[in-house]
Amino acid sequence: MKRVDWDAANALCEKLSPEQDVLVREIVTQISEKWTLWAMAVLAEAGVPMRFSRVMERVEGISQKSLTKTLRQLERGGLVTRVVFPEVPPRVEYQITKLGEELLVQLHPVWLWTVANVKRFEVARSKYAGDGRKNPWIKPRVPR
Repeated sequence: MKRVDWDAANALCEKLSPEQDVLVREIVTQISEKWTLWAMAVLAEAGVPMRFSRVMERVEGISQKSLTKTLRQLERGGLVTRVVFPEVPPRVEYQITKLGEELLVQLHPVWLWTVANVKRFEVARSKYAGDGRKNPWIKPRVPR
């Protein structure tokens, strides 16, 4: 297993200005939020601009409020574009940016690793629970 070079990582971070350090922390926090990667993956997989309602259909379980917040944050960070068409009613479309696609390329191996190790996570959670029962609050994912 490849080891993390924490000295190199810390040295890189030390070169950041205080403002850049805050921005990096904000972006990493945003990336790790509940709906961010899922919304980005939906837009990337589509490969074409998508209307808000289509994104909402594909991000199962998200509320309108949460999707609005997520897409706004992604737009602010340059990971998604938003185009408003002057129609009645207004039409709004979202699309992943090049920067967003680059981020997903970096995170895709983490996603695959997580899927490949799901049994290990299940075992760990069962041990933690102490009784081996599955979490009754988690609903199985419905296939598309």
